[in-house]
Amino acid sequence: MMIKTIIIDDEPLAGQLVEEYLEVFPDFEVVAVCHDGFDGLKAIQQHEPDLIFLDVQMPRINGFEMLELIECPPAVIFTTAFDEYAVKAFDSHAVDYLLKPFSQSRFDEAIRKFSLTENGDMVQKLLASRDVVGKEDYASRIVLKEKGEIKVVQVKDVEYLEANDDFVNIHSKGSKYIKNRTLKFFESVLDPRDFVRVHRSYIVRISEITSVEPYEKEGNVLRLRKGGAIPVSRSGMTKLKGVLGV
Repeated sequence: MMIKTIIIDDEPLAGQLVEEYLEVFPDFEVVAVCHDGFDGLKAIQQHEPDLIFLDVQMPRINGFEMLELIECPPAVIFTTAFDEYAVKAFDSHAVDYLLKPFSQSRFDEAIRKFSLTENGDMVQKLLASRDVVGKEDYASRIVLKEKGEIKVVQVKDVEYLEANDDFVNIHSKGSKYIKNRTLKFFESVLDPRDFVRVHRSYIVRISEITSVEPYEKEGNVLRLRKGGAIPVSRSGMTKLKGVLGV
C-alpha cells in the first residue's frame, strides 16, 4: 500500500529536494506539492495524505495555523530554516523536525521515525497541547473557518472571548467569530500581559476594561470600553486585582 505524501513549502527548491530524497523510498507517493498554507489545506482535504512535509514560515498562513484548520491532521515532518519552532513541534508530538539545509541521511532518519509510528499517526492533537515559551511565541492572529472561507483575526483587535459549549466566540471590532477551541487553549496562547481570564466563560483584554462594579451579593461585573458587561468570578477577581495592581 502506497503512503500518500504532500509537500508544503514556499521555497520550490526545498520542495524539490524533499521529492528527490523520497525517490529512494518507493512506498511513498507524492500526491501534491504546495507553496502556501491555503493550497496545502486544499490538497490535504482532497487527498487525505498519510504524511506531510511542512514548512513553518509561509505567506498568507503559516504551517501551525494551517494545521489548526484540520480536524484530524496527518502525520507531520516539519522542514524549516528556523530552529526556534523545534520545542513547539516536538512538544506537540510531531514525527520529526528537519532543520534546513538537511542531508539525505538526516532525511532518512525522519522517514525511519515515521515508519515506527502507528500508521504514521502522531499529531492528531498537534496544537491542542501547544506550549507557550516566550513573548514572541504568543499568538498574534487567529485563523478560523467561517461559511467555508478562511478568516484571519488579528489578536490586537480582539476585545474578549466567550465560551460557547465546545467552541469559543471571539469578539473583535464589533464582529463575532466562532473557533473550535476551548478557553483553556486561548488562555495558554494569549499574552497574559494583554488578557486575563475573569470567569470560567470569559477572557477579556485588559485595556478594554473601564470599571469593575459590584453586582448581586458578592459578585462583580466588568464594564467594557465599547459597552457591555462581563461577569467576574471570585478567582477571576483575584487575577484581575493582580494584573491591575490593586
